[in-house]
Amino acid sequence: MGMPLDQSFVGRKYPPTEPYLVGREKIREFARAIGATEREFHDPEAARAIGYTDVVAPPTFPIIFTMASSHAQIVEDAELGIDYSRVVHGDQKFAYARPIVAGDALVCVNTVEDITSRGGHDFMTTRSDVTTEAGELVVTVWAKLVQRGEE
Repeated sequence: MGMPLDQSFVGRKYPPTEPYLVGREKIREFARAIGATEREFHDPEAARAIGYTDVVAPPTFPIIFTMASSHAQIVEDAELGIDYSRVVHGDQKFAYARPIVAGDALVCVNTVEDITSRGGHDFMTTRSDVTTEAGELVVTVWAKLVQRGEE
């Protein structure tokens, strides 16, 4: 490939994804995988005792579905021309409007927020606006991908 990423993609917004149904067991599995032992991540009664309807997802949980959706829509967009064999994950940021709980059905709208080139490398920032099916904002997730220059 060798061509820098196309700057005209900055601001491109992709169609909303199919809803991702947040399951109680997925939250528990994720919490165990990252070593999060807080009871509200595992026990519905503990979560209800602090005001939630079901188990609460750890703050980094959205990586599961936002990474998959942005990969499918942005990274695999042939017009953008990413060579995934040269991509490394550079950064991740989450801004919550409210916690994610089991039972949520969440939709992602993915946007290419920024593309820059420095030192022969391309830096792309994506944004995933995560809402309920009714349109309530839950979390915004930013990811920076670095496409290393050819060696």
